[in-house]
Amino acid sequence: MSPTYALKKPLAALLTLLALSAPASASATPVYGEQLEGFTYPWPLHHFEFHSQQQSLSMGYMDVRPAQQANGKTVVLLHGKNFCGATWEETIRVLSQQGYRVIAPDQIGFCSSTKPDRYQYSFQQLADNTHQLLARLGVKQAVIIGHSTGGMLATRYALMYPDQTQKLVLVNPIGLEDWKAKGAPWRSVDQWYQRELRLSAAGIRKYEQQTYYAGRWKPEYDRWVDMLAGLNGGPGHQKVAWNSALLYDMIFTQPVFYELGDLKVPTTLMIGTADTTAIGSDIASPAVRAQLGKYAVLGKAAAQRIPGARLIEFPGMGHAPQMEAPATFNQTLLDDLARP
Repeated sequence: MSPTYALKKPLAALLTLLALSAPASASATPVYGEQLEGFTYPWPLHHFEFHSQQQSLSMGYMDVRPAQQANGKTVVLLHGKNFCGATWEETIRVLSQQGYRVIAPDQIGFCSSTKPDRYQYSFQQLADNTHQLLARLGVKQAVIIGHSTGGMLATRYALMYPDQTQKLVLVNPIGLEDWKAKGAPWRSVDQWYQRELRLSAAGIRKYEQQTYYAGRWKPEYDRWVDMLAGLNGGPGHQKVAWNSALLYDMIFTQPVFYELGDLKVPTTLMIGTADTTAIGSDIASPAVRAQLGKYAVLGKAAAQRIPGARLIEFPGMGHAPQMEAPATFNQTLLDDLARP
């Protein structure tokens, strides 16, 4: 585990040069390093150094101690595919103010963490990496909260480590259906890679507005668009795109849907009902696309599959209720965590 991350001067100079030499039309989008160097995290960023698959890796994380009297509980926040630990900012602030210790890691392949040249991605591997981090930090049991792809990871974590999972909270998790089994076409890793190489701020914004925010947009969302576009457009462009391709293949081919009934920990589903996120829907036929990503239905079905699950719906909200309506979401989350 290393001290708070500091941007190295040579890389900082390179990023500045890239930003200054960018075309005028792209000048509004920042340029970030391969591990999101240059992006400001809301709390000190640390790195967990460990060995996995015959290589040394570095996992970025925030470890935010309670702002007031500690309540003795730890919450682990797991980010989604197009998100980072930093996108939990408002939730981290509220939880820490209420006495929780909050740990928000960036998974390998994402954001401030290593982008390996080669890595056999699996949700089991990412769960094991997270478990190692928590062990290093002395956390024996925690509330595991996962959003989007982080919901798939949180589910896998709870299946692997039920004794270390005090409670599971899934916020608009993907993986509540098997897209492939429903007819969404498979992409090769090479096809995903070519797709990711073409990412732009405009494309990210259009997708997120349509899918994540039910057609609405707020200026504060631009920061997160710039975060992704700046990472993808920086000096690590090809490595970022390659790891993203590998991660999409993991998401599409490793469903947790069939094991929801095996969960043995208290579970809450927090669902924005207007969400339409579905991997592969962009290249599916109209008939298949019409059957995917119906969260108003998927949330209820998942609650029935998970033993004893509690369902909380946010009517009309999209894929990220914690960002769309943070005050409402965070109070709802606190109330749920306070339940016996």
